[in-house]
Amino acid sequence: MNYAASPVLALQLPLWRSRMLLALIAAGFLVLAGRAVYLQGMRNDFLQQKGESRYSRVLEISATRGKITDRHGEALAISTPVKSVWAIPEEVQFSSQQRSKLAALLEMPPKEIDKRLNESTSFVYLKRQIPPEIAERVSELHIPGLFQNREYRRYYPGGDVMAQVLGFTGADDVGQDGIELAFQSTLAGKSGSRRVIKDRMGQIVEDTESIRAAQDGRDLTLALDAKLQNLAFSQLKLAVDANKAKAGAIVVLDANTGEVLALANLPTYNPNNRSRLSGGQLRNRVITDTFEPGSTLKPFTVALAIDEGKVTPNTKIATAGGSMSIGRATIHDAHRFDDMTVAQVIQRSSNVGAAKIALSLPAGDMWDMFDKVGFGTAPRLHFPGAAGGRLRPYKSWRPIEQATMAYGHGISVSLLQLARAYTIFANDGELMPLSLLRVDAPVTGKQVIAAATAHKLRAMLELAVQPGGTAPRARIVGYRVAGKTGTAHKEENGGYAKNKYVASFVGLAPASAPRLVIAVMIDEPSAGQYYGGAVAAPVFSAVMGGALRMLGVPPDAPLEPLELPPDGSEIKEDV
Repeated sequence: MNYAASPVLALQLPLWRSRMLLALIAAGFLVLAGRAVYLQGMRNDFLQQKGESRYSRVLEISATRGKITDRHGEALAISTPVKSVWAIPEEVQFSSQQRSKLAALLEMPPKEIDKRLNESTSFVYLKRQIPPEIAERVSELHIPGLFQNREYRRYYPGGDVMAQVLGFTGADDVGQDGIELAFQSTLAGKSGSRRVIKDRMGQIVEDTESIRAAQDGRDLTLALDAKLQNLAFSQLKLAVDANKAKAGAIVVLDANTGEVLALANLPTYNPNNRSRLSGGQLRNRVITDTFEPGSTLKPFTVALAIDEGKVTPNTKIATAGGSMSIGRATIHDAHRFDDMTVAQVIQRSSNVGAAKIALSLPAGDMWDMFDKVGFGTAPRLHFPGAAGGRLRPYKSWRPIEQATMAYGHGISVSLLQLARAYTIFANDGELMPLSLLRVDAPVTGKQVIAAATAHKLRAMLELAVQPGGTAPRARIVGYRVAGKTGTAHKEENGGYAKNKYVASFVGLAPASAPRLVIAVMIDEPSAGQYYGGAVAAPVFSAVMGGALRMLGVPPDAPLEPLELPPDGSEIKEDV
């Protein structure tokens, strides 16, 4: 070929330019080779991470929440497997028909699905805790960008019967109230994780390794007896309905161990369906609400006076006329009896008698007695919101306040505190610790009053449930019962409401060797009766009688029918 014939082919580059071009090409190759060595040799983890991010995922493995059972192993709270549907919005692709089917399955308006998908580009929950069969039908829609996780939902077989004591968990299976919240760390366990390989559709094609094994939560055995709980709840509901009351509460304690065997509240709710809830339904009134206990406090003042040698059960108290004045205030009794013995002060629930006994005692000693039985201090129960009540320093007491405190005015307690305080009369003067969990070892209480004093008070409390006392409706066929009524005006706007009452009864049985202590409170009965002996005592009788038979406690009284007094004929308390 003749290169000279063509001026283009005849053109020759200078030698230095060709060499420079060759050097630039060689330098480029060296840079690329160095980068390759750097990335594949020194930064291999970076490339590996980028590669794995295309196909590898780390999934959380949920830990199964521990069961809650009653003292006999009956399940009270269990976790059932459910699914959650979530999405990566930027990857979601569905037709209008798929969108409509998805909305119908998730029971959500289509616009709500669109709204959630627009909340984020990377991750969003569409619906949590749906049944597995619904989740399977969602999978069959084959919508790209839609995924599912396995979760657990808490189920409560007892429903509304144990709602306030068990509480409930939220969407993340974390305790929100009650036992579920109080023992969250025990029940929850620890989630695990595993690494998997997913295809481009998001389906798991290989399980490569377990990063951290899940640790399931521990089971919890409560002191509650499910059968006794059902009995207490049903009788409380009957009383609240019959008396058209605003609310009610009951607690059953093992007199020997302090275990909470039953605890019920009204109004209540179904923890398996919490779509309609109010604050009143959620409140565990036994533990978190306080009230003025009324005459149920009289035995503590009398016990202190006997312990200090001020009186004996047969000491005469001048109550003639049924009233006494302290400054500008006057204390009344419902009935005008002649002078009473100390035992009759308890039997007939005399405010004047209790006030006179109280004023014979140092105020500091009365405060000590109330403090020792747990008033003014929240019980150590590991339960959220446990109330301590109100017990003002004795140095600020005026004589009228010391007198009225003897019959439960000017002091507030929870029903649980009141029930626990009565364990001193059941256990030879020992105050028993409380427990929501089953106790398998012997329990030692704290000595508050002498054993002999406790026996004397128990005998007086037996008189209170006999004819001539304030609570003959608390009696039980075949068992000796000891207990005390309480009726108090409700506090309202800094004073006392004229026609609003709290009726209560606290008692123990069998009186010869107490096995149970039961406290009942009926809030604002409005069907005509409002005295503790007429409203709360019958609940005690029904629950205590059923419980003793359920526990196989031998009778300690004749198995003879009891004649109930006519309605309205009981000894009343002037409140």
